[in-house]
Amino acid sequence: MMSDLQKKIVEEMRVSPTIDPEKEIRRSIDFMKAYMEKHPFLKSFVLGVSGGQDSTLLGKLAQMAVEELRAETGREDYLFIAVRLPYGVQADESDAMDAIEWIQPDKVMRVDVKPSVDATEKSIAANLLTLSDFNKGNIKARERMIIQYAIAGDTSGVVLGTDHSAEAVTGFYTKFGDGGTDINPLFRLNKRQGKQLLKELEAPEHLVEKVPTADLESDKPGIADEVALGVTYDEIDDYLEGKEISKESAEKIEQWYLQTRHKRHLPVTVFDDFWK
Repeated sequence: MMSDLQKKIVEEMRVSPTIDPEKEIRRSIDFMKAYMEKHPFLKSFVLGVSGGQDSTLLGKLAQMAVEELRAETGREDYLFIAVRLPYGVQADESDAMDAIEWIQPDKVMRVDVKPSVDATEKSIAANLLTLSDFNKGNIKARERMIIQYAIAGDTSGVVLGTDHSAEAVTGFYTKFGDGGTDINPLFRLNKRQGKQLLKELEAPEHLVEKVPTADLESDKPGIADEVALGVTYDEIDDYLEGKEISKESAEKIEQWYLQTRHKRHLPVTVFDDFWK
């Protein structure tokens, strides 16, 4: 039996216990198309593609969406821009390029965030403050979002977010970094459901099964999400589907949910009860 808190979380995260992958693919594509058509000044989708499961999936859906928009409207100016945003040399660069090859985006841009991130670190060090490696990782994520919005600003674009419900519930993203986007077409799906969509789209198997990692910390390169979270995605997915999991894992998920509430909330004002 679900606890009251689990019921609240399941309701908030909108995960269905079972899905039809084909219908969910169509749902995400139609959502992106509707958003674009609702705002006639928009012409592009912008997304950072890392080679991980989430950006690979969303990149493919975004490319499918703009191709349909061009065919349906006769407008040739709609495009999808895939952005590579490494910090120096990305360890799994080959996966990122395999994802690009599979997605076949209209345009690919590559911007190395290392010079700007390192310059920020150096400027702060001049004020006798040494950044932790964890904090520097967040700066990398925020710099990537600065770049995506810069590209979107000059291409009349909308910045896509890869946040899905298994990530949202734990707050496993950087506030105002990869958490700062315009629309999140994958929200409502958990991790295993994202895999189902990728398989339906016949994505390369090694990208579907790739171990999820944020890859932000230089001291812990490639650390798996599940190690950082202390709970597996299978357990998170089961929890979000309303299933019973171990007490210890449920408490860990709920702890993450409660302590990251601020990430899922707009800036707080005196009129919100969030801070009380």
